[in-house]
Amino acid sequence: QVQLVESGGGLVQAGGSLRLSCAASGRTFMWYTMGWFRQAPEKEREFVAAIRWSGGTTYYADSVKGRITISRDNARNTVYLQMNSLKPEDTAAYFCAAGSDWPMTGNQFVKYWGQGTQVTVSS
Repeated sequence: QVQLVESGGGLVQAGGSLRLSCAASGRTFMWYTMGWFRQAPEKEREFVAAIRWSGGTTYYADSVKGRITISRDNARNTVYLQMNSLKPEDTAAYFCAAGSDWPMTGNQFVKYWGQGTQVTVSS
């Protein structure tokens, strides 16, 4: 069992940056693919980024490539999402996810979800 708790969301102006964190409980954290999804109002939840258990391989949605970086610290059971050059269209609730598939780009591959943290980008 893995429990995920996100933090770091907030309100930021367009062009600004935010760093989201996801703290995981459970001794098997390091073996999971970790990822981030987001859901804007009245839209479906969509994949943002994923990172393999070793941390050496990452995968991004085309819409965020070059602006967002996912990383993980297995010693701290934490995964991060560094978001730069934020745009109003990045506004959404961001969810941390854990699963065993790669690259875990679909909701159906996620085994565990966090409760979400809101990111709002003003124009």
